[in-house]
Amino acid sequence: MGSFSIWHWLIVLVIVMLVFGTKKLRNIGSDLGGAVKGFKEGMREGTAEANESAKIADASANKANTIDVEAKEKH
Repeated sequence: MGSFSIWHWLIVLVIVMLVFGTKKLRNIGSDLGGAVKGFKEGMREGTAEANESAKIADASANKANTIDVEAKEKH
């Protein structure tokens, strides 16, 4: 039960082309490429938003460490 040889893969490719046709396979390939491109863009946007929110969190953490005291007189 070892790995398949190149002839096995060529036979599988020919059968797939006969069943689906080349036009449908081309459409599937372009759809898959578009999905991968959209995923990469989403990851870039997500990273940019995460960096932006981290900067905001750091700024608010620095602000939270500041103690604001109002002096009151004793009577």
